[in-house]
Amino acid sequence: MTKINKKIKNILILFILIIILILPYFVFANQAVEGLKGIQDGSGYEVATETSMSEILGMAVKGFLSILAIIFIILMLYGGYAYMTAGGDESKVKKSSDIIRRAIIGLIIVISSYAIWAFMLEYLI
Repeated sequence: MTKINKKIKNILILFILIIILILPYFVFANQAVEGLKGIQDGSGYEVATETSMSEILGMAVKGFLSILAIIFIILMLYGGYAYMTAGGDESKVKKSSDIIRRAIIGLIIVISSYAIWAFMLEYLI
């Protein structure tokens, strides 16, 4: 098998794995929302229709951080797969461990930026 076919096969396997991991979140989300609507109706509280700018900003930041978390998981899976399939080749092992290390550093940066943002939102704004 040529190198290009092997890379395409690896990318396809990784894509299928990602789809398998993410699909249940979308499948079961509708059931959870329907269950929560029943609880909401029986609670006696009114639904808030207006959202403030800070709530919209908070939802945007949460969405952005969720996307970054998915990217972190993808990078960790890719780095782990590359490490496991390195076959003792030092250059491949070094490359895959660099991917894992950079993914962890990126996660630390994202968590730190969220902590700074939460502090600013809570105490300064």
